[in-house]
Amino acid sequence: MSTAGVARRDLLKYSAAAGLVGAFPRRALGAEKITFAAWAAAVDQVKAHITAFEKETGITVEYTNAPWAQYRETMVTKLAANAPIDVMWVSDAWLAEWVEAGWLQPIDGFKELTRYNEDAKPFATESLIYKGRQYGLTYYAGFMGFLYNEEMYRKAGIAAPPQTWDEVTEHALKVKKAGLAEYPVMLSLTNETWLIEFLSAMVYSHGGRFVDDKQNATMHLPKGGALAPLKWIVDAVNTHKIVSPAAVTTSELTGLKAVASGAHAITLLCENRLRMLNDPKQSQVAGKIKLALMPKGPDGSNATVAWTRFYGLTKHGAGDPKRAAAAAKFIEWFGGKAKGEYKFQKIMYTDLFAGFVVKPLFNDAELKNAVKEYADLTIVGKQFDLAKKKDVMTPWFGEWNETNGKLWQSAILKKDTPEGALKKSADEWTKLKKQHVG
Repeated sequence: MSTAGVARRDLLKYSAAAGLVGAFPRRALGAEKITFAAWAAAVDQVKAHITAFEKETGITVEYTNAPWAQYRETMVTKLAANAPIDVMWVSDAWLAEWVEAGWLQPIDGFKELTRYNEDAKPFATESLIYKGRQYGLTYYAGFMGFLYNEEMYRKAGIAAPPQTWDEVTEHALKVKKAGLAEYPVMLSLTNETWLIEFLSAMVYSHGGRFVDDKQNATMHLPKGGALAPLKWIVDAVNTHKIVSPAAVTTSELTGLKAVASGAHAITLLCENRLRMLNDPKQSQVAGKIKLALMPKGPDGSNATVAWTRFYGLTKHGAGDPKRAAAAAKFIEWFGGKAKGEYKFQKIMYTDLFAGFVVKPLFNDAELKNAVKEYADLTIVGKQFDLAKKKDVMTPWFGEWNETNGKLWQSAILKKDTPEGALKKSADEWTKLKKQHVG
């Protein structure tokens, strides 16, 4: 869908609104009403913070939410119909598509919002930029973490977590030989929304990319692509038998439960899963699951993939100067500071273990103490520093992603070679790119 002409007209209107943001004192904004749409997560925390915002500013907020599973479809329908939504939660996976459709407007004219970039981890701000413009402020971020069962390691005679993917293989074979786990490594490789996160973490830690800075496919290249990590998975399943063949039908949630049952020694999972895994009420391995930096491939680093969820300004929200000013204040209250503090980020982390990106909070003694039973916030911060945004975030990402997942699975199941699967994936990417950009 191409709405470049509409987007340019809206941008002119937005620019005028942005210039007036500082011109509205609290009294003038007080009569304003904005609509905020989100998925049904952290509902109590969001409602409480909205109440405090309304009391502080006098701005009325109409809050609506929908289940995550239906949220994207619901929002696309509403936005296409020009529903009066002013601010909304957005996934970085939808950024390019929604900007191109004209549904999101940039916030980089609001200097009181972009000043928070100085405090944010670099990948977070980069994840909010599309074609040189910034489209929101992050309220939550996570990364794909390398987790291991410290007790299983000790029983297998392994003193420290792996530094490389070769060591992952070695450690897993030791755990297997010791009879501690049939398949020591748990990978969730079913074709669901989590799959691109798992694959990207593997690719980045091996020093590869799916595409280059000009969005040309590189995934199929022998060096600098995705061949090395795919071969590692293929060997792990078929040669070393340290990953179950059932991985291609294992969802993230199913894999999480298996790790919590004590069936595996090593896994890749979102770092916020540490809370559940180390909670004795929910896990049989509580206190034993640790986070380590992502292992390195032969040409790689400790890099992993990270993602953001952010507050975005809509076309409707930016369409009127007074409403735009109110929306900007709302975005700051949640994505920036509220009365001089990063309150919402702290609430989300202490209550829900939902990750944040603002650097000062990684040294917050209160936060460190609040999560010490689950994770070491220092290591979390170090891994965030090495995190990268997904390089495939384009308007055609969704179409390509479905095909790419199936192709990786075909290689893992030996129905295709790694080289053949990645060549097909690259061809699909190139075809879709031509359809969208010519």
